[in-house]
Amino acid sequence: MLWMKYLNMDKLLSLSRNYKRLISILIDSIFICSAFWLAYFLRLSSLTDFNNPQHWQVLACLIPLTIVINIKFGLYRAIIRFFSFQALRVIVKSVFLSSVALVVLSLVFDSFLPRSVPIIFGFFLFVFSAGSRLSVRNWVNSKLSKGKSNILILGAGATGRQLIQTLQAGNEFNPIAFIDQKEDLIGLTIDGFSVYPISQLPYLIKDHQVTHILLAIPKASRKQKIEIIQSLKDFNVEILSIPRMSDVVSGKAKIDDLIEIPIEEILGRDPVSPKPELLKANIEQKVVMVTGAGGSIGSELCRQIIKHSPKELVLFDSNEFNLYQIEQELGAILSKNLSNIKVHAVLGNVQNKQRVEQVLQSLTVQTLYHTAAYKHVPLVENNVVEGIKNNIFGTLNTAKAAIEANVETFVLISSDKAVRPTNIMGTTKRIAEHILLSIPKNNSSTRFCIVRFGNVLGSSGSVIPLFKQQIKQGGPITVTHKEVTRYFMSIPEAAQLVIQAGAMGQGGEIYLLNMGEPVKIYELAKNMIRLSGLQVRNTENPEGDIDILITGLREGEKLYEELLVDHQSQATDHKLIMRSNESCLNWQTVEPVIKKLEVACERYDLPMVRKVLLSASSDFKPVSNLCDIVYLNQK
Repeated sequence: MLWMKYLNMDKLLSLSRNYKRLISILIDSIFICSAFWLAYFLRLSSLTDFNNPQHWQVLACLIPLTIVINIKFGLYRAIIRFFSFQALRVIVKSVFLSSVALVVLSLVFDSFLPRSVPIIFGFFLFVFSAGSRLSVRNWVNSKLSKGKSNILILGAGATGRQLIQTLQAGNEFNPIAFIDQKEDLIGLTIDGFSVYPISQLPYLIKDHQVTHILLAIPKASRKQKIEIIQSLKDFNVEILSIPRMSDVVSGKAKIDDLIEIPIEEILGRDPVSPKPELLKANIEQKVVMVTGAGGSIGSELCRQIIKHSPKELVLFDSNEFNLYQIEQELGAILSKNLSNIKVHAVLGNVQNKQRVEQVLQSLTVQTLYHTAAYKHVPLVENNVVEGIKNNIFGTLNTAKAAIEANVETFVLISSDKAVRPTNIMGTTKRIAEHILLSIPKNNSSTRFCIVRFGNVLGSSGSVIPLFKQQIKQGGPITVTHKEVTRYFMSIPEAAQLVIQAGAMGQGGEIYLLNMGEPVKIYELAKNMIRLSGLQVRNTENPEGDIDILITGLREGEKLYEELLVDHQSQATDHKLIMRSNESCLNWQTVEPVIKKLEVACERYDLPMVRKVLLSASSDFKPVSNLCDIVYLNQK
């Protein structure tokens, strides 16, 4: 409608709601009058009855009656720019009742009314009422959409339809169309937006300069999401997703809070329901302690533990700030849930056996999760003695203290780097495993078990936060080697599986978590760039946005990680937890190794440290020379 472009948009939108309603009523009155006389004109091919007083009497009553019907149906309460096709149903009902009113009023005023006039009248009134509102909606939205980013919605289901109007009301995104894979939806028009197949993406992106694609498929499996993302990898658009429906239901997020696709959804797996009896076995109404409680795994273990009603939870950590943070977080959760679980924040170092024993005995700890460890391979390579003191002697001290305090269950969090280690960190974890499985219990009933797994997504030192930061800074992304491959698991899933594994067996077991399929870090970097709406810059695409820089393997770094020493494992009752059948050293072999390491560390004799580690039957095969910072710079 040409007249629309001459209207002052700002003045029109700034009118009060009452003024806008009065304008709508005035326009509808004109539409009723126009539809009335057009119906007679088309039926009689003339306006000979224009001066008929009965017709004017009918029209004089029909106009206010129809307006009242519209008011009753709430037609004037609707905001025009949010006008949806559902509102058309209201207009159909209103038009039908108005046509019936025309018939009744014609009988009352004895006005001549051909049988087809009410039908023609209803048709024109519907076209005028609905058409004008849809035109105004499109006009207003086109004006408001200037400066917005054009977006395609992938998923024409209930979630996509719910999003469309919310996005129109916002100031950031301008919906263009739906994309869907379902044949029965392709070609349809939903709320004024066409549904296209994925094959039309290149044309839609080019023609409408689309910058974002929104995934509105909350029930899609991980496999389906991966397939969709792979199909979009050649398009220079940012892929966004809606929040998790659990967050929307709980009020933590709104349906239109568009977010970057969590990389966990691509690297993780479809959730497997935990077994409640295993989660509660070592926690419910027990005093539970977590060493390294402020770390990535430790803090998530604490979050999971308080869900299963421990009697008390002891947070043990040497890092004051991390300990304070997790204590405050858990306190807020417990206050919100009106829980009476006691949480104790205890500062201490696992290298101090006396401190650990005092805490265990004074608080009568029954279950202990030992996560305190130095785990960053290059850092431990550069700080050998501290890594050994924390990971080996810290584990030994904590195990002895647990035995003397009669702790019921001791669960060690180990690492895939303990399998055929090529670095100091992995070797310290492997020796820690030997310690737990061979240490004399002196008639104690403490049950020791080990849970071994690979990388967790989002943990401190994980490549995911690093890559995100590098992308944000414009690159380059740094990858040590094109063939580096790692297993990944989300932190909550890892914590749940640790708790469940710790409740299995009689003691002396090594449990392995099923980490899913290994992931090439180089491919991970490329996918994260694409998910950000950017392109990899390389020789094939010199106009890309982000470089991937190969920096070379770091000290002690392996190309591939493993979970098994002897490639044999045994299934358990849990599909994601396996039991290792590998053999471990006895205490008579382990104890001399520990004593020699203690002497070598006290003397800061790193060549002797390495010699002891190599002779400890830990499968240690170093891939780099000694690179301890202090040792290399000794005068």
